[in-house]
Amino acid sequence: MLYLIDSSIYIFRAWQTLPASITNTHGEQANAVQGFTATLAAILTDRQPTHIACAFDKSSGTGERYKIFPQYKANREPAPPELKIQFDRCIQVAQAMGVATFSSTQVEADDIIGSFAGVAHKAKFPVTIVSADKDLAQFIHEGDCYWNYAKKQQFNYRQLSKHFKLLPEQIADMLALCGDKVDNIPGIPGVGPTTAARLLKKWETLEGVIEHRDAIAKMHFRGAPRVGTLVSEHIDTIRLARKLTGLIEDKSLPKTISKLKRKKSSAKQIAQQLMDAGISEQRATNISKAIS
Repeated sequence: MLYLIDSSIYIFRAWQTLPASITNTHGEQANAVQGFTATLAAILTDRQPTHIACAFDKSSGTGERYKIFPQYKANREPAPPELKIQFDRCIQVAQAMGVATFSSTQVEADDIIGSFAGVAHKAKFPVTIVSADKDLAQFIHEGDCYWNYAKKQQFNYRQLSKHFKLLPEQIADMLALCGDKVDNIPGIPGVGPTTAARLLKKWETLEGVIEHRDAIAKMHFRGAPRVGTLVSEHIDTIRLARKLTGLIEDKSLPKTISKLKRKKSSAKQIAQQLMDAGISEQRATNISKAIS
């Protein structure tokens, strides 16, 4: 099983919930690092994965999506400098635990995870995606697991299909139709996830919905004629949105599962590297014993 960690979610969660007064041995603010370290250590202790990677976001304002749509994520405040420092420490912590870490100025953590899920699927290697981001469910295949760690929820392919009322691989098309306010992605005004799922259930793909837009009016749900008109009026918008909601590849990323194998080190080596990252000696020792 390959574990793919959406690191940024757990860093931001800790930043927002743990006291800002927490510092590391270097005197830096370390609430986000502490929370991320605890999450990653718990996963490693519980699952002891042979293959695992942490994906980090480094493409804010510079990635391919901003070139396609400059207003992408324009509704979000930039990360403050003290949090950016913690991101670098989190990368250092993950590497100390033997976990491969990846970031890109071209694509997002979602794309890195999606790319590696594809590498694993080609190698017939099952995947567990650890995240709370619905967008990542699109990369789940039969035999995989989507793990919302904070909520202690795990979904397989069929359970995700039931949850979203459409197949995981249709999620990018759904978001193109209804938009995504979290990422400031435009969609069809007045069309929500339920209606988008209904259209995709009947015509399978975004292009199928566009092709049969004149037939939407005959569907048996309230407001169907108006939805058909809206689809016709917003074809350019939803095609633009679809470029944002799906996978964008960074061709420099590894293409073999072997690059995602966890590195083994002695407890002493792990503890020393964790201390270099600012983790206290006692905590570094406890973590290293649990995960080595």
